[in-house]
Amino acid sequence: MKNVDFGKIPTEKEAMVLLEEANKLNPGPWFEHSINVGKAAKAIAKSCENLDEEVALVCGLLHDIGRRYGVTSMRHSIDGYKFLKEKGYELPARICITHSFPYQDMRSVFGEWDCSNEEYEFVKDYVEKQEFHDYDKLIQFCDALALPDGCCLMEKRLIDVALRHGLNDYIIPKWKAIFSIKDHFENLMGKSVYSVLPGVVENTFKF
Repeated sequence: MKNVDFGKIPTEKEAMVLLEEANKLNPGPWFEHSINVGKAAKAIAKSCENLDEEVALVCGLLHDIGRRYGVTSMRHSIDGYKFLKEKGYELPARICITHSFPYQDMRSVFGEWDCSNEEYEFVKDYVEKQEFHDYDKLIQFCDALALPDGCCLMEKRLIDVALRHGLNDYIIPKWKAIFSIKDHFENLMGKSVYSVLPGVVENTFKF
């Protein structure tokens, strides 16, 4: 997949400028979370022959960039998509939407669809027609193990999200999908994903 043309990709420096600008507009723990998703994605991609670690880093850094527009729920995905699409960043724009769907069903997300009916239908159609590739899956997975203060055991992050957003009928299939993605990358790497992520033990068991 390293040789696949995903179009225009910002550099790490350019991505950080966008991220820092967004944090000034809407400061919050999502900023540190995004940095940790990027770091985790880069570390895992580095151990996968088919992935570019710098592309993975940038996609992780920008996956929540839609939060630049303020405190919202699921509309941050479409906001991020539109923002990056306008800049010509096709792959990171795509990731803004796909990172929320390890389980490919619109009803499986945490949070409300606080967007217009037209925007909702656009995302629904977009998600249902995609065949997720490894960059989609990588950010879906890293989003599920990165807290604002670092990466941790995935189960800790999943419970953290569930406690903040509540449960729904799709949580079990969604969690199963995330575990399946974890298995996928460990098969590619030939080792545990946690073996390449710094601070996992400390962040998982800190008090």
